[in-house]
Amino acid sequence: MSEPFMLDLQRYLERLGYASAPAATLDNLRELQRRHTAEFAFETLSTMLRVPVEVEPAAIQDKLLHQGRGGYCFELNRLFLLLLQALGFDARGLTGRVVMGGPEDALPARTHMLVLVTLEGVRYITDVGFGGMVPTGPLLLDSEAEQATPHEAYRLSYVDGTYTLRARVADSWRAMYVFDLQAVADIDYVVGNWYVCTHPDSPFLGQMIAARTGPGLRKTLNNGSFAIHRLGQASERVQLDSVDEVLRVLRDEFGIRPPEHPELRQIIGGLIAGV
Repeated sequence: MSEPFMLDLQRYLERLGYASAPAATLDNLRELQRRHTAEFAFETLSTMLRVPVEVEPAAIQDKLLHQGRGGYCFELNRLFLLLLQALGFDARGLTGRVVMGGPEDALPARTHMLVLVTLEGVRYITDVGFGGMVPTGPLLLDSEAEQATPHEAYRLSYVDGTYTLRARVADSWRAMYVFDLQAVADIDYVVGNWYVCTHPDSPFLGQMIAARTGPGLRKTLNNGSFAIHRLGQASERVQLDSVDEVLRVLRDEFGIRPPEHPELRQIIGGLIAGV
């Protein structure tokens, strides 16, 4: 029988820059989300290497807090949910369907996890695991008004039981994902994650994607293309042409300690060469 999971709250808070546990308030939720997206990178190195991703809390905690890694939504948001609950927030997980880059009325699989937080009867969604367009602040659920974050503005719409999250990108509103409020069980995360990390149609399989936020900027890495997107400015892009340069960018720009794997350099070399 496995040991019950224990969240290493002190280490987690230290990584986020807290000397003590913050109270369960909206201002602190905003700050936790901002700090989390800046500290823990979104990254798909495991699926690039075709290594199955574990979404049990103990495995996620070890990866993020001890291995020097980031993760994707089923990892980042699941551990963040446990952190919020440990701090006394009324929070539970939700699942969504990613429609970014495709038709809004598509019904892809539920391959995204986000978190619903209720504070004094008011509902918010919070998300620290949506790659290069992750919201950096909580969003009021029951409002269709434009909502500011430390980065882009977002807005939510609600039609027939389904919410759509849109971000303002280059003066247009682009749909990110759709979701509802149905109850989610742990097995739902396992099934969604299994698709993301093993199915041939998964956009993450065999691909190197990383994203991290900073003050007024976002950093993204798509295979060998590294970009810095500063608010209100043109993006700066550079094509990385060596494995050593990619590994340096992962470490220095994204705070990721590349995993030990016998084929790591070969696979990265193939991705940056486009083969």
